[in-house]
Amino acid sequence: MKVQAYITFGGRCEEALEFYTKSIGAEVSGLMRWKESPEADMKGPPGWEEKVMNAAFRIGESQLMADDGMGDKTAEFKGMTLAIEVADDAEARRVFTALGEAGNVTMPLMKTFWTSSFGMLTDKFGVPWMVNVADATAASTPP
Repeated sequence: MKVQAYITFGGRCEEALEFYTKSIGAEVSGLMRWKESPEADMKGPPGWEEKVMNAAFRIGESQLMADDGMGDKTAEFKGMTLAIEVADDAEARRVFTALGEAGNVTMPLMKTFWTSSFGMLTDKFGVPWMVNVADATAASTPP
């Protein structure tokens, strides 16, 4: 069994994939546009032929999936956060700064009782993130 995040970007999927690729090294492993659907009755809204029907991408060891959705609805990310674990403080600063570009910091990157660096932000697409340094000495202590 495996659980993957599937993120719907409300028409901004390709932009988001480009942002994650440039900022944190994401790798797109597959992308299908609505015009490429093999099912005749599975078509996107009019004018969405170039929009993303389905994409797969990796951030580090994690596989995520994404799409543009089925219309011009603004993407809403409620009740979920993507948590990204990095090896050290320098990488935490790099990732936090990159994801925070044109976004909103909700908790600055700081030392906590469980790790040397932890912070929370919402990126420019509205996706909430937690950035956390893996700390072997506090691995059994939940945040």
